[in-house]
Amino acid sequence: MIRWGLFIGTTSGIVLGLYMWFVEKITGDKVYTLLMNVDFIPWFGSIDWPVLMEWFFHMIISWIIGLVYVWLFMYRVKNTSRNHWRAAALLTAPAALTYVPLTILALKETPPVTDGSAVLFWLIGHVLYAVTLKKSYDRFT
Repeated sequence: MIRWGLFIGTTSGIVLGLYMWFVEKITGDKVYTLLMNVDFIPWFGSIDWPVLMEWFFHMIISWIIGLVYVWLFMYRVKNTSRNHWRAAALLTAPAALTYVPLTILALKETPPVTDGSAVLFWLIGHVLYAVTLKKSYDRFT
């Protein structure tokens, strides 16, 4: 279970991170910066973390989501394709909805709350994350 959850979390986290990185490089919308940002967390935010550590923090969250996803189907939820989609959506939705609070809390420059294209890229990225979560689970199990 742990190996599956870590694989699924790794795959999904890499897809989301690379998508956001490419979007930021191509459009200039700082969605990758927002995804990796931890500067608003007390004590944590006072440290100028290297890029690899920011990436590691992002992956920790993704690993937790991957582990919960696998755990659900091993112990709690009937293992059907419909339930896979539901669980992927339910586990991803809270992260997708963090755009506004993360933007408001961020100390470094991130997209404005009113930047429609950044919000759209953020939401598309998290839909991509949910799809990758489900497809990775299908592929690995």
